[in-house]
Amino acid sequence: MLKKPKLSFWQILNMNVGFFGIQYSFGLQQSAVTPIYDFLGASPDQIPILHLAGPVTGLIVQPLVGALSDKTWHPKLGRRKPFFLIGAILCSIALLAFPFSSSLWMAAGLLWILDAGNNTAMEPYRALIADKLSEEQQPLGFQMQSFFTGFGQTLANLSLFIFPLIIVGTTGSLPSWVYASFFLGSICSIGSILWSMSKTKEDPPTKEELELIRSNDKGIFHPLLEIIEAIKDMPKVMWQLALVYLFQWYALFCYWQNSSKSVALSVWNATPSSNPDAYAEAVGWTGLINGWYNIITFLVAFGLVYLTKKIKPKHVHAICLLVAAVGFFAFPIIENKNLLFVAITGFGIGWASMMGIPYLIVVSDIPKERYGVYMGIINMMIVIPMIIQTLSFGYILKHFLGNDPRNAITFAAVLLVISAALTLIIKTKNKA
Repeated sequence: MLKKPKLSFWQILNMNVGFFGIQYSFGLQQSAVTPIYDFLGASPDQIPILHLAGPVTGLIVQPLVGALSDKTWHPKLGRRKPFFLIGAILCSIALLAFPFSSSLWMAAGLLWILDAGNNTAMEPYRALIADKLSEEQQPLGFQMQSFFTGFGQTLANLSLFIFPLIIVGTTGSLPSWVYASFFLGSICSIGSILWSMSKTKEDPPTKEELELIRSNDKGIFHPLLEIIEAIKDMPKVMWQLALVYLFQWYALFCYWQNSSKSVALSVWNATPSSNPDAYAEAVGWTGLINGWYNIITFLVAFGLVYLTKKIKPKHVHAICLLVAAVGFFAFPIIENKNLLFVAITGFGIGWASMMGIPYLIVVSDIPKERYGVYMGIINMMIVIPMIIQTLSFGYILKHFLGNDPRNAITFAAVLLVISAALTLIIKTKNKA
């Protein structure tokens, strides 16, 4: 196998700029969609099912796109970049349309399109790192994506704090600042993807690889059969990671769905119906808090690269999960809005690890010719817990947690502790 050329820091950065736009969009989904549902009249126990779009589209789209990109080669666009472009276009259209939602179910429908676009663009990015970078440079590549995750989501959340201060009033059914945030997201999505596509050249397949790609053109159902075959042959380490992800991603969905409502109750003692103005202030402050944890993410992302060279990546991830759990335990009991920044710093450190280190743990056990499909299957491990959460957590919240969003955050903290313990028992063929 040919040795992969060493890329410069700036080449790796340019390759990952598109991740910025994808994550700006995800930042809006995490922090703005639930408040929009609230403004459109959703009750707390309806919120989980309204977020079903994200995990379901991820479950279907990412492994399918991964399998397709493994078997794709376009002379001008390459293997992964055609999917970047398709995803970015879908995402940008959905972001432009989202603020015009006049009903709860219109917003939910547009979220399905937005998530389909985001997932189409994001999945090949994981595979591109494995395609382009040597084992020595892969930690930098994956953590560069963590950096842009933090950067993109920081700006998305800051927009939720800044735009309400300068853009007042209501347009249609929603506050006018919502339009500005989503329009900016649309520009960032398509613009950053086009930047990466223009700056990154994919490595062409060998003659043998090209013949294999052509020989595998077996019809529309072949990618689905390949996904099933890949799951059957999946390395043991990926099954172990799936168990970690079950608790980790269930916890994160609990936080994202309930963070603004938790802050509104713990700091302002307000709900959307009892005090709409105070609740709107809490939403803006939560955007600032979430922006802060993403600042922490891009500040510590490269430090985690250094740390993985000193201790095993699984130990790095377990420590980061525990730090995030401590922050979640503190979050719902804080009444001083400024102290929330201290609590959420723990999640920023955990988020930096979540977006890069697990891929580093498993990548050496994945066969090169299946990078795309296996990166898509890893995303299935993310979205299946989210689907379980959207279908089950409304009942848990209503019947066991008193329909109190503060209790949802504490519940998430417990799940992160469990996921940290499960991370420590992962066994791999490599140093992870």
